[in-house]
Amino acid sequence: MTMAATIKYDEVEAGQEIPAVEYQVRRVNLVMYAGASGDFNPIHWNERFAKSVGLPDVIAHGMFTMAEAGRFLTDWAGDPAAVVDYGVRFSSMVVVPDDENGATLVVSGVIEEKLEDKRVVVTLTAKSGDSRVLSKARAVVQLA
Repeated sequence: MTMAATIKYDEVEAGQEIPAVEYQVRRVNLVMYAGASGDFNPIHWNERFAKSVGLPDVIAHGMFTMAEAGRFLTDWAGDPAAVVDYGVRFSSMVVVPDDENGATLVVSGVIEEKLEDKRVVVTLTAKSGDSRVLSKARAVVQLA
């Protein structure tokens, strides 16, 4: 079965905002990500270790944060294969406390430019608390 983007190129404009989505990040998510990625660095699951190396608490994997922002794009477009180019810089940490709520990652986007072949450039904003955790986050997305 082949999926296709559900957002139509003709129905979007440069400057259009993509509404923010909140993602809860709990310690269990980090443990699952560690298993999937093979990145078992204790700063991502062991509070005592994280604090011993000067961190405020356990922090999310940078690639986990990037993946959640990628999920924002694919959920918006309606097709995981619609993201044809994607890059970010990591600018701050997502600190994940050991409680029921964890941390909240808020991702939003703006259509920066319409390209040829029904593609758009989307600029992303990803924040945890008051901190922007990704910078220069941009993607090219293939629309219907």
